[in-house]
Amino acid sequence: MWIRVFHRFEETFIALLLVSMTLLVFVETVMRFFFNSGLLWAEEVTLTLSAWLVLFGASYGVRVNAHIGVDAFIKKFPDPARRFFAVVAVILALIYCGLFIYGGWIYLAKMKLIGIEMQDIPMQKWIVQSILLIGFCLLALRFTELFWRVITGRSEGFSFVDEAKDSMHLVQEADDDEEEKKQ
Repeated sequence: MWIRVFHRFEETFIALLLVSMTLLVFVETVMRFFFNSGLLWAEEVTLTLSAWLVLFGASYGVRVNAHIGVDAFIKKFPDPARRFFAVVAVILALIYCGLFIYGGWIYLAKMKLIGIEMQDIPMQKWIVQSILLIGFCLLALRFTELFWRVITGRSEGFSFVDEAKDSMHLVQEADDDEEEKKQ
């Protein structure tokens, strides 16, 4: 139950980030072009929201297998070799996340120690940029889940989106529609 609640929170939060960012840019654009005015803090908030969206979205993308990857070479191997390469890839991804978590921790600690505020918003920079730590911790959690699924045999590895296959499916549907119209 807790996992479903967290997944729902994650999806809702990503949607709120996207809607907030879109509305803010829209309001700022209208104010600039129609009222010759603007919000001083809008650009900084938009950049911050986009950073949060990207890092939350990366974690979400791993969860729903939405990342695009090139795995044509790996698919030519037999199952045990594919699983081995998947384990190696997930371990490398976890190392990457670990490096970012470590570096993010050091960076945020220095930002807190120095006490730098955002340029246009009266808020400590380390609080706003804490998404570095949060995002990569979530990403590491997703890669750990994937690692476990590969080890236990419930997954062959990264399940990348196959754009070519999806495109061919759309072409086939269009061809079927044309066939129906002719009949």
